[in-house]
Amino acid sequence: QVQLVESGGGLVQAGGSLRLSCAASGRTFSTYAMAWFRQAPGKEREFVATITRSGRVTSYADSVKGRFTISRDNARNTVYLQMNSLKPEDTAVYYCAATTTIGVVTGGREYNYWGQGTQVTVSS
Repeated sequence: QVQLVESGGGLVQAGGSLRLSCAASGRTFSTYAMAWFRQAPGKEREFVATITRSGRVTSYADSVKGRFTISRDNARNTVYLQMNSLKPEDTAVYYCAATTTIGVVTGGREYNYWGQGTQVTVSS
């Protein structure tokens, strides 16, 4: 089992940057593929980015491709989301998630563990 704690959210102006972190408990972090999802008010949760267990393969939603970068440090049990060129439509609660499913996993139902979320607000 793994517990996830996100941090790094906040208020930023459009065009600015933020880096989210997700710290995982346990000794088996490297056995989980990790992902970021987000949920805006009144909208369904949506996939943002995912990274495989080794960190060698990543995948992004079209809406963030070229602006966001997911990475992980297995020695620190942490996954990151670097967000650049932020837009007001990026405003949402961002969730970190972990899955034991092998490969590139973009569906939320495949993820077994979720953090509590961190708020990101982008002002225009």
